[in-house]
Amino acid sequence: MLRGNKVGLRARHEDDIPILRTELYDDVVNGSRAEGGPWRPITPGSKDPRLVVDDTNQGLVQFSVVELEGDTLVGTATLWGIDNHNRCAHIGLGLLPSSRGKGYGTDVVAVLCHYGFVVRGLQRLQIETLSDNTAMLRSAERNGFVREGVLRSSAWVLGEFLDEVLLGLLAQDWKPDSKA
Repeated sequence: MLRGNKVGLRARHEDDIPILRTELYDDVVNGSRAEGGPWRPITPGSKDPRLVVDDTNQGLVQFSVVELEGDTLVGTATLWGIDNHNRCAHIGLGLLPSSRGKGYGTDVVAVLCHYGFVVRGLQRLQIETLSDNTAMLRSAERNGFVREGVLRSSAWVLGEFLDEVLLGLLAQDWKPDSKA
């Protein structure tokens, strides 16, 4: 398990899947804002790649996020679009509604940075998020990510186009203890 100050990132367990399906993916608003495509329901027992980890996919590493105190599932964390040639990847995370606002997001981003830069030897990590996702923007910036641009009206979410913010962090600019 990869450990932060508040959370740990571990392999996905079978008993995580029903919780993640119910609390993250069955939520139409959250699912629509988090995914790059339209929300669709997930059939119980399906092998949906958002829930069931495919260990053979070298471009994607999915974690379950647990509270260090009590080992309670609090969400998901992902390193995706891993490009080993250019040594870059994207960060994604989703916290269960009951786990939001507790500083877990900042800690998850910190642990994913450690995994990307130290364990994987990457040069660049990137985050794309909706411009009104203040929690993710704050978590990224507390970990040293810099706003590199705005993709105007690039996300179709529940009947409207929204802007996305592009943030990046280079290995040489990363400070492991930069969380504020």
